[in-house]
Amino acid sequence: MSNRLPWAALLLASGLAAGLPSRAADAPSAALTRRQQEVEAQAPADFTVLIEPPFVVAGDEPAATVRERAEGIVRWAVDRLKQEYFARDPDEIITIWLFKDRASYEANTRRLFKADHPSPYGYYSPVDRALIMNIATGGGTLIHEIVHPYVRANFPTCPAWFNEGLGSLYEQSEERDGRIHGLPNWRLPGLQEVIRAGRTIPFEDFLALSDTEFYGGPAGYNQHYGQARYLCYYLQEHGLLGKFYREFLSRHRDDPTGLQSLKKVLRTDDLDGFQRQWEKFVLALHYP
Repeated sequence: MSNRLPWAALLLASGLAAGLPSRAADAPSAALTRRQQEVEAQAPADFTVLIEPPFVVAGDEPAATVRERAEGIVRWAVDRLKQEYFARDPDEIITIWLFKDRASYEANTRRLFKADHPSPYGYYSPVDRALIMNIATGGGTLIHEIVHPYVRANFPTCPAWFNEGLGSLYEQSEERDGRIHGLPNWRLPGLQEVIRAGRTIPFEDFLALSDTEFYGGPAGYNQHYGQARYLCYYLQEHGLLGKFYREFLSRHRDDPTGLQSLKKVLRTDDLDGFQRQWEKFVLALHYP
């Protein structure tokens, strides 16, 4: 299973990351510099710690590799996610920890954060102000987790289904016409099995899941994430995802689940009919 984004992987392999179209190279803020110094004091001696606004990045791969990942994945994703969705950077300074392999990830998660990791790939910890990654599993999880602090800063009432749907959409992604574009990924076959078994959740009920219900049990990781991701993928492929985000954000106080916003951008009140169309669309997709 690979979740590495193809375009950024090509950059890293070819050494072209430094040639990315990017923001102006402004001097880092005093707050970022202070945070870099704090992380340098906290991190083991073999870590490289650098600033990639609005984040601080720390990793135990060779320094050149850490910099390539900061520029070729973090900068690439931040610039393109902000282009699509986000007006605000996260309010707090977040450190992105890039552990070189599973052993480093497991040992340093316990050492630095006094906790066992909840995922073999990586996770976002608001309490620690950290994105914590086993970067050996690829850059896709890193992009997924970068989405979450941006959602927190720009759409704090966002329900779990859309927060995770948007994040997981970019687990497998590429650049297309200068914009980030999600691709089918490893979550597809499991969702297709659910569809064939007739076990998808009606969208009106799915959007109404509480955060606890969304994350709860094996279905939270498998079916719920898959259904959320491929609803976002459908909207993307029909040119509606950005429109849905802006509509939902503008009216979330009277549409907390996104149901009315979804109906509006789809131009239908018949969600049962849409679900049949969506299921047919998903079954026609292929991965790998």
